[in-house]
Amino acid sequence: MKIYGDANSGNCLKVKWVSDRLALPYTWIEIDTLKGGSRTPDFLKRNGWGQVPTVELDDGRTLAQSNAIIRYLARGSDLMPGDPYRAAQMDAWMFWEQNTHEPYVAVCRFQTVYLGKAIADLDPNLVKRGYAALDHLERHLGGARFLVGEAFSLADVALLAYTRVADEGGLDLVRYPEIRRWIADAERGLGLPPVR
Repeated sequence: MKIYGDANSGNCLKVKWVSDRLALPYTWIEIDTLKGGSRTPDFLKRNGWGQVPTVELDDGRTLAQSNAIIRYLARGSDLMPGDPYRAAQMDAWMFWEQNTHEPYVAVCRFQTVYLGKAIADLDPNLVKRGYAALDHLERHLGGARFLVGEAFSLADVALLAYTRVADEGGLDLVRYPEIRRWIADAERGLGLPPVR
């Protein structure tokens, strides 16, 4: 398998982390999205949306969208709950991540890390919505070790990617003790060195 990704992108790191956690063999192909690497004719043959991550399976088929990729890679593993209701809860968190968390938390980080924007110059509404997402996560984690109860799942992988580096986008994690505890637990679950 080939993973086309940007090592600075949380969405791409999700795919790497799941592959590493499950000991899936792959070749990482770094794509510089800011220099148009995902817009070349060759790349667009693999992913017509021109986005990373994209995986090319050994049989030549390709798959895009980080959460779809990690669901495919993790099928049958301990990262996916066997109970249908728990699996649906995992999916709900993964949809929430892409619709309510990533558009604010990740975009704040993108603007500072990729575009070099000063934290003070971020759109206040973007920051406010990022904090609203983190507030929700904090409340939930106050009553659960992981996002789907006591078991580490793909939901944790999906939310960890940008939450663990939210401060790079000006979102202060000091005020979130449950999130910080969860980050440490999730990093251990993936065998990652602590981000802090």
